[in-house]
Amino acid sequence: MKKILIAATTAATLMGSAAVAQNIGATISRFDDNWLTVMRNGMTEHADSLEGVSLQMEDASDDLAKQIDQVTNFVASGVDAIIVNIVDTSAGAAITEAAGDTPLVFVNREPDNVNELPATQAFVASNEIESGTLSAFQVCNNLRAAGKAGGATGYLMNGQLSNQAAVQRSKDVHDIIGIDMCNFMTLIDEQTANWSRDEAQDLMANWMSSGEPFDFVLANNDEMAIGAIQAMKAAGMDMADVQVGGVDASQDALLTMQAGDYDVTVFQDAFGQGAGSVDTAIALAAGETVDQKVYIPFVLVTPANMDEFLRKN
Repeated sequence: MKKILIAATTAATLMGSAAVAQNIGATISRFDDNWLTVMRNGMTEHADSLEGVSLQMEDASDDLAKQIDQVTNFVASGVDAIIVNIVDTSAGAAITEAAGDTPLVFVNREPDNVNELPATQAFVASNEIESGTLSAFQVCNNLRAAGKAGGATGYLMNGQLSNQAAVQRSKDVHDIIGIDMCNFMTLIDEQTANWSRDEAQDLMANWMSSGEPFDFVLANNDEMAIGAIQAMKAAGMDMADVQVGGVDASQDALLTMQAGDYDVTVFQDAFGQGAGSVDTAIALAAGETVDQKVYIPFVLVTPANMDEFLRKN
């Protein structure tokens, strides 16, 4: 599987810091999420590979108050740095305040105070302006190639609306269908399915119950796209007749694409973000100067290049 690891690009500046920061506390918005599990694996595997670095990870269970308590407890226990995958991206200031002078790295989900972070804090993720844009634009191109430039209708599935990534990815879709090349695309409806495969399957089944024909489905992540595909296949739809686009390039998504049911996704390096957050936390704890916004590029994935991203084992 292709991995665009931040560790590879920052190793030269961070290698000397591994022995400085010994203890890192991490609070993850939720453990029961497939994509975040890969990110957590990136954190733990990278921390384990560094001499003298220990990582304590906590599940916030999608509870912001619990997450703030976890940050406060990490500070009280004297950790050298904290990593936060924030529950609610509008609560960045509260997390920043709870951390105090303890170095902190926000990972994956962009806090609303990202432009006002103190020197002891940073953000490691991918630029969400790229994600929904790449996915929606490729679906637009595919629809044009299929002879549907005269008019195509479809649906948009949003992630959790308290999450900056969901808001931005949906904005990306609206921006794309607003340009001249893609303005033949019209949204019938858009609703949240909370990043969930099961919720997306139910939502798609509900949409299809209207009997209204459609040409595309765009989802803020792969899990929702897969749920939509499952609902369409259960209803007997031919997946060759509809374009489906999402984001993340998870292994489940790539297998779905390999089976011919999924058209477009965008690789977001979960493992690399996890590893990069550890490196950045170590550097901050050592008093080093780091970029406060560290972006790992998204990569468009279609059936033409999906083999680069599939695990070989």
